[in-house]
Amino acid sequence: MPLVTKQLRDPDINPCLSETDASARCMAENNYNKERCSSCFLKYKNCRKFWNSIMVQRRQNGVKPFMPTAAERAEILGAMGKMPY
Repeated sequence: MPLVTKQLRDPDINPCLSETDASARCMAENNYNKERCSSCFLKYKNCRKFWNSIMVQRRQNGVKPFMPTAAERAEILGAMGKMPY
């Protein structure tokens, strides 16, 4: 498997892995009709926006790694009580 593909499938690197999979699954199930999968795409887009804002805040505060690990992301989402996206 190419390195880029491994990184995209790594839950510590890609915070929106489940949304990515849901979008791909929706496209396959709906014969690649984008209109039927717009809700999945919107959820993925909101996920990326949310985690990108977290990453920017961490970078500004000097926290490394910039993207929280999967365990840290679970704690962040647990503290919020609900999905922010």
